[in-house]
Amino acid sequence: MTTLAKQLRPLDPQANQPLYLQLQRALREAIVQRLIGPDDALPAERELAADLAVSRMTVRKALDGLVDEGLLVRRQGSGNFVSARVEKNFAKLTSFSEDMRARGRTPHSVWLKRAVGTVMPEEALTLRLSPGTPVYRFHRIRFADDAPMALEYATVLAFALPSVDAVDRSLYEALERSGHRPVRALQRLRAVLLTAEQAELLKAKPYDAGLLVERVGFLQDGTAVEYSQSYYCGDTYDFIAELSSTT
Repeated sequence: MTTLAKQLRPLDPQANQPLYLQLQRALREAIVQRLIGPDDALPAERELAADLAVSRMTVRKALDGLVDEGLLVRRQGSGNFVSARVEKNFAKLTSFSEDMRARGRTPHSVWLKRAVGTVMPEEALTLRLSPGTPVYRFHRIRFADDAPMALEYATVLAFALPSVDAVDRSLYEALERSGHRPVRALQRLRAVLLTAEQAELLKAKPYDAGLLVERVGFLQDGTAVEYSQSYYCGDTYDFIAELSSTT
């Protein structure tokens, strides 16, 4: 029996829920709990079927559902692998660290710059600030486990944090501690080509497809407190949004 099969939640043929859904849930839990990590290969379908005493059709249906969810990727001739891509829901105002932990990944950062300054003309226009307004700048590479996921350039109004050193791992956690975490934000996403410098930092190739996400975060009273630009490799991040019709 494969190691993975031994670690999965047991399946119950007598339960009301179909076996393929039970297996789908068990595999989803194994991915979230990091029993199998990003880019890890799953055992062959026939092995899983034999180990779990179910049909290959049951295994295939379970895996199809996880592929549709984006948790697994199917590589022709190689099998099924845990996805290294990350989904970001545009409808939720969450930090990078929160997104990674929700996916069972371990976030960390490498600092490129941490500085005190004053607002630049473009920032002043975006944040509706007067020239010379004090700000803090935070530039870093954001990682999920050991994989570089994004380059983040954040500008925060100085009043929102006790000092430039207040940010350790998560900017939003630091803002929350000071009582200035944004409660809403405007975001814009557009396609870009990564520069040679950006590509090197993200372990990509120059002019690879990338995504730029610009965010302006606001406090409850409408004050803009954060302006950030985050560059992602196009093949590591999926952005999703739930839409509904109005009548």
